[in-house]
Amino acid sequence: MFTASELLEKINSHITDLQFTRTPKGLYAPVEYVLSMGGKRIRPVLMLMAYNLYQEDVTRIYAPAIGIEVYHNYTLLHDDLMDRADRRRGKETVHKVWNDNTAILSGDAMLILAYQFMAECSPSFLKEVMDLFSLTALEICEGQQMDMEFEQRNDVAAEEYLEMIRLKTAVLLAASLRIGARLGGASVEDADRLYDFGMQIGVAFQLKDDLLDVYGNVKVFGKNIGGDILCNKKTYMLIKAFEHADSSQREQLNYWVHAKAFQPVEKIAAVTELYNQIGVKAICENQMLEYSNRAMESLAAVSVAEEKKEELKKVIENLMHREV
Repeated sequence: MFTASELLEKINSHITDLQFTRTPKGLYAPVEYVLSMGGKRIRPVLMLMAYNLYQEDVTRIYAPAIGIEVYHNYTLLHDDLMDRADRRRGKETVHKVWNDNTAILSGDAMLILAYQFMAECSPSFLKEVMDLFSLTALEICEGQQMDMEFEQRNDVAAEEYLEMIRLKTAVLLAASLRIGARLGGASVEDADRLYDFGMQIGVAFQLKDDLLDVYGNVKVFGKNIGGDILCNKKTYMLIKAFEHADSSQREQLNYWVHAKAFQPVEKIAAVTELYNQIGVKAICENQMLEYSNRAMESLAAVSVAEEKKEELKKVIENLMHREV
């Protein structure tokens, strides 16, 4: 069994060796640029980990693992364009280095490349894998649309938010695990349990992101703290703050959410203090723990030796205690 860090090293090395030889170069240079930014590579690593539960030679599914990472980076490229984000992983985003049209077209090329890589899986699983990959890609679009619509609403419920992050974030983690497991020869039942495991940790992962945006250490987190507060993003934290606030706290929250002119530092400090008073951090951590426990239950039901599951258990532990 490989460790997660060993698999990350393998996938990083394979991505570094990728060469796009087609022309025009102007289409593929942004693709290479995006993939060179690095990142956690959690999706291809999870695919390889699931495969490794059943098979030893992980090199046999490098292509679909690369496919899931190329797809993920395609979504980030288009997200950055939609959000008008200037930086990603410490570097300028594609639409800043090149332009909007290049970002759209190179993103489209990445989507097609992702399908080509994914289709290099074992022919006996081709239809099953491509059906799940296509459904997942569609669900991510649905989640992104929900996220965009939430920006215009002030009545987003916690259940709606959790469904949105399930679609936008969790389904791709879940699909990575299921595809890896099935390509490794897992039973449908085991693959379903690993899919559910991925779904639970995916939601917990995003909740942790919400929490770190408010309570993270900026030196460790790698991006400015309080970004979600400044743009009034309908996170689980904000939704729960309104839900549990008393009338005075709700009035103050409304003031800051609707304020047109403010000092960013002052707004972040004021809203964070309200979160502290209301106890939002503990509420979010408890919800994360609930998803983490469900993930552990799903993993426990997978029919492989317990020692083989240790690395996946570490994924949950690292997720719950991560600072980035």
